[in-house]
Amino acid sequence: MNIPTDLKYSREHEWVKVDESGVSIGITDHAQHELGDIVFVELPEVGAQINAGEVFAVVESVKAASDVYAPVSGKILKTNEELLTAPEIINSKPYGSWFVVIEMSDLGELEQLLSADEYGEFCKEE
Repeated sequence: MNIPTDLKYSREHEWVKVDESGVSIGITDHAQHELGDIVFVELPEVGAQINAGEVFAVVESVKAASDVYAPVSGKILKTNEELLTAPEIINSKPYGSWFVVIEMSDLGELEQLLSADEYGEFCKEE
């Protein structure tokens, strides 16, 4: 299982990357593997407010539909439109296939997320 060390992780299997352009959010390698072949993604609107713990997107695979939960709160600055026409790229590049970039409203929420090592241990326990 691929777990990059430069990201933070949620217990719902989302990843978070903080950089100068904002906070990118996607689903982990573990999540895409469990879902199987992804065939559809529903994204929120740019400008919408998302709150930590709430559903902000939906991913459908040949196995099931799954909600994507916001690991942190903020305003959506942009969405990855490529996922609407080519959702299968999530399966091949889960850490390159961000769903949204947000402007976080509370940087303290990052402290609630897991490190790569913690996320790896969490996945082993499931």
